[in-house]
Amino acid sequence: MNTPDRINRRRRGRRGFSLIELLIVIAILLAIGGLVAVTMLNVRDQSDIDLQRVQFDQIDQAMTRFNVDLRRYPSEEEGIAALWDSEVLEDEEDMNRWRGPYLDSPITEDAWGTELEYRYPSEERGDGYYDIVSAGPDREHGTEDDITNHDRLRDEDGELDGFDDFDPGAPDR
Repeated sequence: MNTPDRINRRRRGRRGFSLIELLIVIAILLAIGGLVAVTMLNVRDQSDIDLQRVQFDQIDQAMTRFNVDLRRYPSEEEGIAALWDSEVLEDEEDMNRWRGPYLDSPITEDAWGTELEYRYPSEERGDGYYDIVSAGPDREHGTEDDITNHDRLRDEDGELDGFDDFDPGAPDR
């Protein structure tokens, strides 16, 4: 027969987790969750930067086709809108040579929703080149995280690689 003493002994032997054990398990789960969240945020940030670089590649290809047709890059006043809208061109002769649209759809903002900045001539590489600048993740132009169409040409020190000895106006050697 089950006596009250026997029942109490069985209950004491089948005790659940203590409060401290539960708190330790919760702390471990929170730490693992935090590590996963931080890792996923870094992956997302890098994927946004990679997406911006792909967008610059698309614009660069369109600029090359524009340059072949019109023998120049868009002026700052025309901007990159000249890649999809001939109405922004300043010269009627250029409108006749324009064979666009050079982009399937307008690209006016970066991956973070900030307006792209277009400069011609380039402030980084000089005459004959253009700059397209994204404000980057902080959404402010002129800061360290800005991304340009020239970033792939930079070495480990952040300098444009391989252009010190190159002068587009110099005669062939």
